[in-house]
Amino acid sequence: MYFVETIEVEGLGNRHYLAGSDAVAVAVDPPRDVDQVLAAAARKGVRIGWVVETHVHNDYVSGGLELARLTGAQYVVPAGARVAFDHTAVSDGEVIDLADGLVLRAVATPGHTPHHTSYVLADTGRDVAVFTGGSLLIGTVGRPDLVDPRLTESLARAQHASAHRLADELDDSVPVLPTHGFGSFCSSSQAQGESTTIGAEKQSNEALTSDVDTFVTQLLSQLDDVPAYYTHMGPINATGPAPVDLTPPRRADAAEIAERLAAGEWVVDLRSRIAFADGHVAGAVNIEGDGSLATYLAWLMPWNKPVTLLGESAEQVAAAQRELVRVGIDRPAAAGVGAPQDWVPDGDKPVSFPRASFGDLAAALSGGERPVVLDVRRDSERDQSRIDGTVHIPIHSLPQRVHEVPPGRVWVHCASGMRASIGASLLDAAGRDVVAIDDDYSAAGDIDGLTIRTDERKRHAR
Repeated sequence: MYFVETIEVEGLGNRHYLAGSDAVAVAVDPPRDVDQVLAAAARKGVRIGWVVETHVHNDYVSGGLELARLTGAQYVVPAGARVAFDHTAVSDGEVIDLADGLVLRAVATPGHTPHHTSYVLADTGRDVAVFTGGSLLIGTVGRPDLVDPRLTESLARAQHASAHRLADELDDSVPVLPTHGFGSFCSSSQAQGESTTIGAEKQSNEALTSDVDTFVTQLLSQLDDVPAYYTHMGPINATGPAPVDLTPPRRADAAEIAERLAAGEWVVDLRSRIAFADGHVAGAVNIEGDGSLATYLAWLMPWNKPVTLLGESAEQVAAAQRELVRVGIDRPAAAGVGAPQDWVPDGDKPVSFPRASFGDLAAALSGGERPVVLDVRRDSERDQSRIDGTVHIPIHSLPQRVHEVPPGRVWVHCASGMRASIGASLLDAAGRDVVAIDDDYSAAGDIDGLTIRTDERKRHAR
């Protein structure tokens, strides 16, 4: 009997897999914090004999090299990938004999990267699953524009061919198990559901229902912004990531936190946006620890900038630290645990700013107030729908463009409130008067006094 266990990394929107028999297993696209994979293997009572990568990843630091080192597993990487460490190169059609009739077959599926490889798991001659990495996803495919702009269109065409190859070679009942698509920006759009099969994708995936020219045009039109830190992920993975150190960071007192802020370092408050708005250290940035912390901190913060984490508990800081190593932010400079009054020097007080709803914004506008309304959503979101008269600066651009925000009180909004709090905290740190709109954008269209503009063509295209 075989098993397949899914290991979710929700913050980055990825899935990783452990599959095998009752004695030996293979890890597919493992996360950097490999203790999760080791724990899964221990629960199953199996030895990890192989670690395989579908591609050199652009959105997270792989744990493959470290996992292979710790377990003595054979580290398998697609033959076309250029990496600087010892590994076993696998080419199209090669088979890895796992145990007792359980095999893993490599299938070249270029598109997300030129060397991308999927792996078909077969049990006694019957295909039982396909690990598709960043190739065929649930209702979509991996984006083709992360390698080189000159290759984007050719890789998009390759994605179409790869999807069709998998659909042609595998039975409709075979489960499709992708790495990306659950929030990762490596996906050209988000997964349409939690699970799928080859047959289901034949019915719904545009890569399989459209001709190549239509598919490529559609795919290239819907590509979203690329997180800035992606520039560093591929080189780290190709060179070979260092082992992870998750020991607790050194505790910082109020004086040190003030010194780090004065030096221009980043101090990140992990608490909820509600708690942050009620009181925080002046100059701190709010990125909620239970949101997409790694994605947004790595995207916003200059690479290799020292960062100090502030959390309500040591557990909250430890969880954040774990998430950050997945994107190469290995060691926080320091950490503070407790509450805002513990993090400000004697004689100082925490600062605050108000939270509001879209209804509050409409009331302010009808009352004669002329606030600056800042939309920090991505271009693709604003293309579909926007509040008339708002200023638009995507959250990932705001640190470099704070000076572009017009004078006056700034009401910041996004789609749900999380990014609005990040934006409000950045402006608050710059000395601006801010209001964070902590509300769902879908509510804005039902409120008198707010005019919503839509682009029907772009809304339906996405």
